[in-house]
Amino acid sequence: MTLEDLKTRHGALLAARYSGTRSVSYDGKTVNYGSDAELAAAIADIERRIATLERTGRRVLRPYAVKDL
Repeated sequence: MTLEDLKTRHGALLAARYSGTRSVSYDGKTVNYGSDAELAAAIADIERRIATLERTGRRVLRPYAVKDL
């Protein structure tokens, strides 16, 4: 799934939650959520995936040693 796809789905989920409905349609598919908690969990999952894809800098650890303790 691309970043743009995730952002589209995120927008659809947020719009559904703010409007008070529990069904979301995107890409010709409709998903019905049983409760607001399920919808919130789906939003949190999409946000985690977006954050993972948007991470640009990776940490590089370079160990070094000092003789003098």
